[in-house]
Amino acid sequence: MQERSITNALTIDVEDYFQVSAFAPHIPREDWGGHECRVEQNVNSILLMLDEHKTKATFFTLGWIAERYPQLVRSIVENGHELASHGYGHERASDLSEADFLADIESAKKLLEDLSGQVVRGYRAPSFSISEGNLWAFDCLDRAGYCYSSSIYPIRHDHYGMPDAPRFAHQVRPGLLEIPVTTARFFDRNWPASGGGYFRLMPYALSRWLLRQVNQSDRQSAVFYFHPWEIDAEQPRIDGIDAKTRFRHYVNLHRMEGRLRRLLADFDWGRMDKIFLAANDETSAMKKPEVIS
Repeated sequence: MQERSITNALTIDVEDYFQVSAFAPHIPREDWGGHECRVEQNVNSILLMLDEHKTKATFFTLGWIAERYPQLVRSIVENGHELASHGYGHERASDLSEADFLADIESAKKLLEDLSGQVVRGYRAPSFSISEGNLWAFDCLDRAGYCYSSSIYPIRHDHYGMPDAPRFAHQVRPGLLEIPVTTARFFDRNWPASGGGYFRLMPYALSRWLLRQVNQSDRQSAVFYFHPWEIDAEQPRIDGIDAKTRFRHYVNLHRMEGRLRRLLADFDWGRMDKIFLAANDETSAMKKPEVIS
């Protein structure tokens, strides 16, 4: 039985396999250019899959990627998807000063807008790295002209998380929404229900059940995310990483595309801006135009 009463947000964090935060100790940013880039072919495969399922999504895109693959950015927009910002160089917000964070999100936004001709309204921090210690990041996002963020994961995790944060979209500054990725609430605790490595690790039926609980019990749209490298089982392996990192990154890559196709068939999906900003469209339009001339 398909869930058709609520439209959920499908989001893709556009970064390549060698740019994930867990690999940072092994692959310095200055060495990124020496690695085989596979993001363009993977994003093209995702665009074809979404087209087959008549689905629109939001692509949180790194400025570093956009700068090297401008046609990728244009293809996202030309296919009717939302282009959003993932920052420039995949630096965690919690590792940056306020001034450096502002510079990062401003430069990424301008680059994406210049390449696409579209206003960038949304931002997602790498590794969901906004939490209690750097809530000033929302002031920076407001100053930079963003309308929403999807940067908080309300769970406990060894690398990120803000478990006491609201589970659903809420205003963090006037005109600025935080739209967390989705959790399900059981036994007085938030449980991951929004994709990433959990989606590859858990049986598909469990992921589908958790999302349906959010739709049916909470009556809320879910926010699901994945990365282009997660559909690429043939990606080069990184040497020297520990067993936990290896497991988290590579588990069930070969099953990911099939699971995504089932997910696209089992739920209705759409863009973040269309789902969460519709009520604020008039305000957002006054704040900044839809298209850059």
